Amino acid sequence: MAGGTKSSTGGGFLLKIRGPRDFFGGLALIVVAAIALWASSSLPGQQGFAFGPGTAPRIFAGLLMAVGVVITVMGLVVKGPPLESFALRGPAYVLVGILVFAATVRGIHVDVASIPIVIPAFGMVPATFLAFMISIFGSTEFRWVESLIAAVAMTAFCVGLFVYLLQLPFQLWPMF
Repeated sequence: MAGGTKSSTGGGFLLKIRGPRDFFGGLALIVVAAIALWASSSLPGQQGFAFGPGTAPRIFAGLLMAVGVVITVMGLVVKGPPLESFALRGPAYVLVGILVFAATVRGIHVDVASIPIVIPAFGMVPATFLAFMISIFGSTEFRWVESLIAAVAMTAFCVGLFVYLLQLPFQLWPMF
């Protein structure tokens, strides 16, 4: 009996993360969805068959949260690759590109400690091109020719989509 006995290690429920990338990526999606739900909580929702301004953000946040839950559970069930080190260079450049776009597409007039800071409105074409070029600097595979071609193509796509197709009132060029 001594050779074949099994000892009990006690009760409790132990979760083992088998796919750390999926698990933590799913948690990140859940957090982003929760922030979106919180941010859209003050917007009116659907009333009858009419969509309110908060309906679409809540639907997409709910779908994102559901996908996040599925991915998180898959990280517990399916063996996956380990976490690698996280590079901050790419996301930092993308964030700076987004902030530059926001500051330059319509311009900024801010007083910081009684010092006026004025960034003129560049318009959509230069702001989009500039934001794309700043973002692409975050890549370790940056090449000038390919980046310039991609920036021109993305700028043309954005102008075609937002100005001509959706007819949003964007100023295209600077008006100094």
